[in-house]
Amino acid sequence: MKIESIHLSVLDLPGRSSLFSLARSRGDGRFYWRSQTLGPAESEIHVLHVRTTEGIEGVSTVGDARYSTLRPIELEHMRALTVGHDALDRRGLRDLLHHATRTAFLAPGWFGALDNCLWDIHGKAEGRAVHELIGTARPHAEAYYNIRSGDLDTALADAEYAIGEGFAALKDHFAQPWRRNCDWLCRLRQTVGSAIALMHDAAGCQYTLDEALAVGKVLEETDFLWFEEPLPDRSLVELQALCASLSIPVLALETLMHDMDLCRAWLQVGATDLVRANARVGTTSLLDLAEFAARHNTSVELNGPGGLFGLVHAHMVCAIPNTSRYEYFPDGSRDELGRELGLLNPPVPVNGVIKLPSGSGWGAEWDWKRFRAKTTATL
Repeated sequence: MKIESIHLSVLDLPGRSSLFSLARSRGDGRFYWRSQTLGPAESEIHVLHVRTTEGIEGVSTVGDARYSTLRPIELEHMRALTVGHDALDRRGLRDLLHHATRTAFLAPGWFGALDNCLWDIHGKAEGRAVHELIGTARPHAEAYYNIRSGDLDTALADAEYAIGEGFAALKDHFAQPWRRNCDWLCRLRQTVGSAIALMHDAAGCQYTLDEALAVGKVLEETDFLWFEEPLPDRSLVELQALCASLSIPVLALETLMHDMDLCRAWLQVGATDLVRANARVGTTSLLDLAEFAARHNTSVELNGPGGLFGLVHAHMVCAIPNTSRYEYFPDGSRDELGRELGLLNPPVPVNGVIKLPSGSGWGAEWDWKRFRAKTTATL
């Protein structure tokens, strides 16, 4: 079964990201960058279609909530390198495209949507779900909820709401100066009690190493599960020092997770404890990274939502033994948004749990009439 053709659907999906301004503010004796939202940005999403000589079509979004478009030169290289090849030879094609990345001056992981289409084709050819092809590790995907974190009262109220909806794990994005964050983190733990798993995402915090060490100690004292992006991912030496000084696991690499080689290197030299990952770079590469992490006695933790508005990651959480939870955002803003384009079955947590995806391949169910109505171009 050969790859016969590849085409791309371009769809409008306004309001997926925001424009913002940046200004410097002073706190704790130093300067911070603070952002202010200006309004929604114009945006589009690309959906890749790979058709085989047997008439089977694999479908995947490009990227997920981010990196959702494919450049024309990438599409041209993809066609030139893969049309006519065995559609079931995912590893061979992954290695070929990975090697081509340097020669063609493309970004690492640029071919992830193609790889995900090939998994869809394999599943459809055998009448099996992707998680079954990999090996189902658990019967459902537990989800964690990202609480609204702009102010403390909102955060505590949203945490109580999420617990009422059945979520047993919550993550904050507190982005205050470090001393205030420490107070808020303690208040959050006091509010939810000891039975709820908590994670602190410091992506917007701009901590120094000393501040991250102080916050990390508070997280240890309040029994948080992980400390996410405490320092810039490229601050390798500082991350090594932080990981060596804290007992709470550091989760890093969200801004580098498109590059599997860098992810392995950071893990090998102790610059992270847990590895942030996303199947938008390709399921084959993600599975290899998960196996590498397992050999280092650690896990990959998936950054939401993943391709096909979360369906890809729902399969991954059910199939990868060394991962923990599906990342869910308030109001389904990253996954249920797929309904706007005609996806009928985005993963939706019920009592904090996402059911095992059914159907062959990724199991995506589409209202193709609505999909075509939203399509502005076919490339």
